[in-house]
Amino acid sequence: MRLTKTHPLISIVNGMVIDLPVPSNISYLWNFGITLAVILGIQIVTGIFLAMHYCAHIDLAFISVEHIMRDVNYGWLVRYAHANGASMFFVAVYIHICRGLYYGSYTKPREMVWNLGVIIFLLMMGTAFIGYVLPWGQMSFWGATVITNLISAIPILGEDIVYWVWGGFSVANPTLNRFFSLHYLLPFVIAALVLVHLIALHENGSNNPIGVDANIDKVPFHPYQTVKDAFGVLIFLTIFAWFVFFAPNYMGHADNYIMANPLVTPPHIQPEWYFLFAYTILRSIPDKLLGVIGMVAAIAVLLVMPFTHTCYIRSHQFRPISKLFFWFFVADFIILTVVGAQAPEAPWVLIGQIGSVFYFSYFIILTPVLGWLENKLLKLNI
Repeated sequence: MRLTKTHPLISIVNGMVIDLPVPSNISYLWNFGITLAVILGIQIVTGIFLAMHYCAHIDLAFISVEHIMRDVNYGWLVRYAHANGASMFFVAVYIHICRGLYYGSYTKPREMVWNLGVIIFLLMMGTAFIGYVLPWGQMSFWGATVITNLISAIPILGEDIVYWVWGGFSVANPTLNRFFSLHYLLPFVIAALVLVHLIALHENGSNNPIGVDANIDKVPFHPYQTVKDAFGVLIFLTIFAWFVFFAPNYMGHADNYIMANPLVTPPHIQPEWYFLFAYTILRSIPDKLLGVIGMVAAIAVLLVMPFTHTCYIRSHQFRPISKLFFWFFVADFIILTVVGAQAPEAPWVLIGQIGSVFYFSYFIILTPVLGWLENKLLKLNI
């Protein structure tokens, strides 16, 4: 006990994972923070091992991935764990974000925690995109070509920025080298921001399902929350293992098992499933520049939540009208994801446009208006 109080490092660890007071009523939905940390660790470790055998050259990249799969001892396991780990990462982060939206985890005094989380999410999206390019399959190459070309929509400097990103006049070897370097670096930047995110969280403590100050009824993080976290992580890793061993290509695209060919365009270019909601928003806006802005804003709009929340009550659990629209929003997100995987033709284009309008309306219009309405109803009931 004396060592715990005097040694600086042990004291910090003790304060963050042992004696940290947490609300006694938090549910298993609060497990996804530690689940994301575990998956990030898996992604970094498997990524390092893959980098030992990967060749960042357009003539060798696809072959080196096949070499990892066929010739490296347990290379198939490392590669499948890394590829499916990206999908599992986004499954967990979408649940984590939805939990934060439902229970109002973005409200005062946790605005900094929320904003750091959104920045981490943006970096995750960038890291996942450039990682998708590295296998140098057909969908990798053409996805990189389409998405990087969107930068040209920026007035005046757009075309020059595209050439700078490419390192030339097309997606080629310099592009692959740059993407590989960034893909190796960014996970460590994310890990550092996760640590800052965790420190900011511990500054004001965790939110809880009823959305009120729970200083009176708190328990030590260990063993109460550690046991709950361990159980949640075990369940999630079991699902993860099922995909790795029994359905490793379920969330991938068949065209990415064909070596990139700049002369053959796939019939339907689409990103990985976790980008599809933003991709739908991009396609739903006819203007190229506005489409790019809309795609980026689809993530950045999360930053406005601490400012558009107007209700006195934090959690949707006690706000029946807002709860209904929250589930409409979840359904809308799923619809946008499904539409993004379809060809840009009727009726999918119209569905995508309606879904995009509702998506932004939920954050900018519905959240403050419903909060104001519920405040009025709350005063009437009082």
